[in-house]
Amino acid sequence: MKTSSFYRVAAFADGLTGGNPAGVYVADSLPTATEMQQLAKSVGYSETVFACPHQGEWLVRYYSPESEVPFCGHATIALAAILARVHGNGEFKLQLAQNRISVEGQNERDEIQAALQSPPTRSAPVTSAMLAEVLALFGLKREDLDTRIPPAWIHAGADHVVLALHSRDTLRSMTYSLEAGRVLMTKHGLVTVMLVCSEGDQLFHSRNAFASGGVYEDPATGAASAAFAGYLRDIAWPHGGKITLIQGEDMGMRSIIHAEIKSEIGTSIRVTGSARLIAETEA
Repeated sequence: MKTSSFYRVAAFADGLTGGNPAGVYVADSLPTATEMQQLAKSVGYSETVFACPHQGEWLVRYYSPESEVPFCGHATIALAAILARVHGNGEFKLQLAQNRISVEGQNERDEIQAALQSPPTRSAPVTSAMLAEVLALFGLKREDLDTRIPPAWIHAGADHVVLALHSRDTLRSMTYSLEAGRVLMTKHGLVTVMLVCSEGDQLFHSRNAFASGGVYEDPATGAASAAFAGYLRDIAWPHGGKITLIQGEDMGMRSIIHAEIKSEIGTSIRVTGSARLIAETEA
């Protein structure tokens, strides 16, 4: 008989509040793709992560309500928290659909601290045509952009586009059509479109539209944050080796994401945050 458990975990929490809820399904074997998709849709979170032991590692897959996702940062943090809670503090190796990464979990009273090492990062400029599409989606103009951080395609296990805005008020007023966003992101193979605003060299506010997964906005997006950190390294931003992103604040779900940046271009980004258990049930 298959043994399985299901957890609801808020990743990148701000103390005992906020964070992005993820479903975490842990079993001795993975369900079928159809079953994983159905469960993710029924849970309704932006992602549900599925994991089972496999040759000394953990075999992992991620599903949004609409589709499989190659990599999800907040669900990975949630999984790290559960693995530490069930198997003890330490490091765990994960085999994803397209990459191998590692995570760490540490139980600390009411909170669990978790970290992931992202897949390798890379970035490239967006085309003028694609930029025009993304600006139109959000009703933005070129003069809304912070020219210090040019619009870019960014990657750390999944594809995103990032637009840096020079005004926090512009970021706060983000709005778009979910259906139009789904069409655009599907067309270009994007998981999210990330909007950011700098409050200094090491502090950013961010919002992530996740229409490709059937979700209007994510309260915390670890994969995009890792990709963005890698991009800042690519453009020689004065990050000093680390950045903090505050996300979800404009949704009433304030989340805090920390990213550590090594100097070598393309190398993994260490993403850390707090996690809190919402519920545990039998799967």
